[in-house]
Amino acid sequence: MEQNVIEQVFGKDVFNDEVMKEKLPKDVYKSWKKTLENGEDLNQDIANVVAHAMKEWALEHGATHYTHWFQPMTGITAEKHDSFLSPASDSKPVLEFSGKELIKGEPDASSFPSGGLRATFEARGYTAWDCTSPAFLREDAAGVTLCIPTAFCSYTGEALDKKTPLLRSMEALSKQAVRIVKLFGYDDVKKVSCSVGPEQEYFLVDRDKYLQRKDLIFTGRTLFGAPAPKGQELDDHYFGTIKERIAAFMKDLNIELWKLGILSKTQHNEVAPAQHEMAPIFTTANISTDHNQLVMELMKKVAKRHNLECLLHEKPFAGVNGSGKHDNWSIVTDTGINLLDPGKKPHENKLFLLTLAAVIKAVDDNAELLRLSASSPGNDHRLGANEAPPAIISIFLGEQLEDIIEQIIRGDVSSSIQGEKLDTGVHVLPVLKKDATDRNRTSPFAFTGNKFEFRMLGSSMSISGPNFTLNTMVADVLQDFADELEQADDFDSAVDALIKKTVTEHQRIIFNGDGYSNEWVEEAERRGLPNIKSMVEAIPYLATDKSVNLFERQNVMTKAELESRVEINYENYSKTINIEAKTMIDMAGKQFIPSVIKYTTSLADSITKVQTACPDADVSVQTELLKKTSTLLASAQKALATLEKAVDEADTKEEGKEQALFFREVVFADMETLRAPIDELEMIVDKTYWPVPTYGDLLFEV
Repeated sequence: MEQNVIEQVFGKDVFNDEVMKEKLPKDVYKSWKKTLENGEDLNQDIANVVAHAMKEWALEHGATHYTHWFQPMTGITAEKHDSFLSPASDSKPVLEFSGKELIKGEPDASSFPSGGLRATFEARGYTAWDCTSPAFLREDAAGVTLCIPTAFCSYTGEALDKKTPLLRSMEALSKQAVRIVKLFGYDDVKKVSCSVGPEQEYFLVDRDKYLQRKDLIFTGRTLFGAPAPKGQELDDHYFGTIKERIAAFMKDLNIELWKLGILSKTQHNEVAPAQHEMAPIFTTANISTDHNQLVMELMKKVAKRHNLECLLHEKPFAGVNGSGKHDNWSIVTDTGINLLDPGKKPHENKLFLLTLAAVIKAVDDNAELLRLSASSPGNDHRLGANEAPPAIISIFLGEQLEDIIEQIIRGDVSSSIQGEKLDTGVHVLPVLKKDATDRNRTSPFAFTGNKFEFRMLGSSMSISGPNFTLNTMVADVLQDFADELEQADDFDSAVDALIKKTVTEHQRIIFNGDGYSNEWVEEAERRGLPNIKSMVEAIPYLATDKSVNLFERQNVMTKAELESRVEINYENYSKTINIEAKTMIDMAGKQFIPSVIKYTTSLADSITKVQTACPDADVSVQTELLKKTSTLLASAQKALATLEKAVDEADTKEEGKEQALFFREVVFADMETLRAPIDELEMIVDKTYWPVPTYGDLLFEV
């Protein structure tokens, strides 16, 4: 029987545990595993043997180069390729790869975002091997390259990347969670990991049409575009039959992902036309972060093979749902206990209830940080709209847990609501057991059975920031809990009291209703919950005294590293809106306005010719169109001049908060003013004159 394609290709391009077991001497493999499990420093001799085995394996698979693959603050990945060639011989090539080369690389750090941590002339930076994430092979036009996942830091040790804070936060969470589980008698637990599964939404459009739109090329979203006659109102795309061309893309994507050991599990059409989703099986947060970066890169790469373009922007098209990335997060011990699994009787599961209380307190105390962790210029288009969670942070627990919380607050915990049988009314259908609680798609942070689903993330974002934020703030609460409980004379009563005190003080963050309703906005304000409506408003919370104390206490980030990220975020926002505004100016001035002028000229010629041929002919239709088009054309030209002036003025503002606020409050508004008349013109102007593919062309012609 032919081997199943998944079994055939899965992990074949990964230097995983199975390969290491085969390639390494037994004593070296054992030492390596011990180092990994105990979080100890890697011995140089062991590193040399691992490096040699890794090189031999890579060469067997056709590799010529290796790279330290890292994740700078750009939000994408970076790499510098070096061949395995050694200068040891002049007569023939000698291929070498040492433990030193495996452990440390030295890319130029001066051109990556550092937020002032490094001056431009201070170029040295280091990449350090993340041995908890396996090396992998990648084949492209350059050949086969051995990719080594690494962290990226400055010459003076500050984190210049998204990986380092994540790894630090994982250690912090593990340290404090281990203290908690040991208090409950789990003495065999040595390590606790956060497990993550990010669902990835994306759009696919025809590449030839994509290349005709400068806005898609430069910004990833359409800056102009009138709605198509049909959108998503019939809900016929959601979970609908997958088109052949899209299915071919998905098949190729799965194979590429499986080769890299990425647990691609689910694929389907999403709610908007041309929108789709891929969901993986859970794995540890750092590997999941690496995998998600690869998922995004491979989606774009594989799409081009099918003459498609993958759009990962949070809002590529106005008027239809944008794309998010639901981050499913849980806490699991190395012995297999999920601390967020309620069990059959959650009201009796004190370890679960204490962990739940810690998460509730952490989210309530640090709502602003959590909101910031999901912020990006693209995500500003989604949050708060009726397609994504509101910008107000709240927790959905569902009927079962909400009932238990109410019992705890009252002081008489006695039962858990249990799932019943689902009666479909059809005898031939199997009897289904109904879950004890429904789900809530309007909640930004929802409990979904044995995990929390952080639903606010944007589709193009690295999941590192949200996860290291979650890890850090939960670790901080667990530290306080452990400090208190370790001193308790009566542990059981102390746990009960702590759970009750915590959920009573922080119950305001729990909301199970409709997050899209205006009533919730008013209710949230009454509860004192922050409503941070944009990325620019969220950024300052990263470097408050409260945030600095949190991150420094857990050894995740220093004050300098936090302040650098404030600067990077402001800069990222300003540059993103600046590029969008300049693209609009370019398209309006060089494409739309000239095209409309041609159209109005043809209308005027038509009127003249008809009147010449037949003076009594009714030319009211042409005349009305000419008047309307000319009025809108004048509005567009005026708005274009205003936007040009605003962009020039933005350049005079002080970099950082002042400039970002100006882009948010002035430039962004002027962009919308320019878009309005041009979108209206699209509905009037003859299609043969319109210079770019329309929404209908992009969304429905794949």
